[in-house]
Amino acid sequence: MLTAMGDVMRRAYDKGWITTRDGNISVKMTGKDILYITPSGWRKTIIHPEHIIKCEITPAGYAIPEGTAPSGELEMHVKLQRNRKYTTAVVHLHPTCIIAAMYAGWDLQHIAKEFPEVSRYTRVGPSVPILPVTSPELALATWKAFTDVENTHTNILKFDIVGQAGHGVCAVGPNPWDAYEHIERLEHVCEIVLRSGRKPPGSESSVGVVKEVPVIVTRSASL
Repeated sequence: MLTAMGDVMRRAYDKGWITTRDGNISVKMTGKDILYITPSGWRKTIIHPEHIIKCEITPAGYAIPEGTAPSGELEMHVKLQRNRKYTTAVVHLHPTCIIAAMYAGWDLQHIAKEFPEVSRYTRVGPSVPILPVTSPELALATWKAFTDVENTHTNILKFDIVGQAGHGVCAVGPNPWDAYEHIERLEHVCEIVLRSGRKPPGSESSVGVVKEVPVIVTRSASL
């Protein structure tokens, strides 16, 4: 499983979905409050099992080993992984066509419904608004998009992937490759839509993305 984390990062880099220090992956094993996550600022093309950081999910949040620097998106991963009964992987990447489709005003859920190769295998959730990367606000908004509820004590994930406007996507699965495939599937149809030249239904500005917080984000190098 830890080897797969590095393999997925390298595949994402080869596809141009991340630059060398972008993106992050976590894995939580069945029945344990242990979270394995990629390090912050590390070149994702050379990640191997010995570079993965082992963190503990605690009632108050999380505990990280002294002297380590896990991904800056750790809080988002902890929220999605907390109370999970089974092994779960969370993959966060910056796929070009999905981000471009959101920027153009497309509703990712609308796109998914029009393409059975997505809707049959991947549950696409609502996109979250533009929020500062690595922030608690982005972590909470992403968790709410996956759960589609206001109850902060539940962790039943209703979707496989959600978009993060102006930033990227977050996908979940029983292992890193399954989560990656949700991203690949949606990226493929978003490319088709963009190449078609069609405009989003209705307005071009905000279909499917709640723009309540129009923050201009400078992407951190420590994801």
